[in-house]
Amino acid sequence: MRRHIALSALTVAVLLIGSWNLQSANQAAADTTPGKAYFAGGCFWCMEEVFEKVDGVLSATSGYMGGTASNPTYEEVSAGRTGHAESVEVVYDPAKVSYQKLLDAFWRNVDPITPNAQFCDHGNQYRSAIFFQTDEEKRASDSSKQTIEQSRRFKEPIVTQIVMAPQFYPAEEYHQDFYKKNPIRYKLYKYNCGRAQRLDELWGKP
Repeated sequence: MRRHIALSALTVAVLLIGSWNLQSANQAAADTTPGKAYFAGGCFWCMEEVFEKVDGVLSATSGYMGGTASNPTYEEVSAGRTGHAESVEVVYDPAKVSYQKLLDAFWRNVDPITPNAQFCDHGNQYRSAIFFQTDEEKRASDSSKQTIEQSRRFKEPIVTQIVMAPQFYPAEEYHQDFYKKNPIRYKLYKYNCGRAQRLDELWGKP
């Protein structure tokens, strides 16, 4: 009888240890699973560069979000026929960079007070937007917007959209990492578009 009780206690202990190890393994896997975040800030070439320079970001992919057509092409989106915005999918390591840090990088690199345009690019396809996926992301996004509003930095209202993330469609391959593959053309576009100058005017020097 005593041996039976001892064995039962040992079995319970083994089961508890196994359960704890499983929970620890699941937690470790969750901590190392890359996160994804979605933003629109005008030209996706420029937003790729912004996010890929953030420590902890693994990649940024140019694409389209927020429209009505399936599998839109660049020609369709840039003509404003589909309702999509040029966007980026940001893959990041949550152990190295928080969603809040991504929001900080986003706001500092967009014009949040000009509707349906970013710098020299005009049209609904160049609107600024945060595409949240969870209630937690929505709360963080709303809070970051409120912080800027309460700072009274801008006299004009913030028009950046905060909306539920729809399907993301990757852009054509020639758009991916454009700032790396075509550095001269990219720098000419960015300078002539007045992006850096307007950002300094809005947010001050980095």
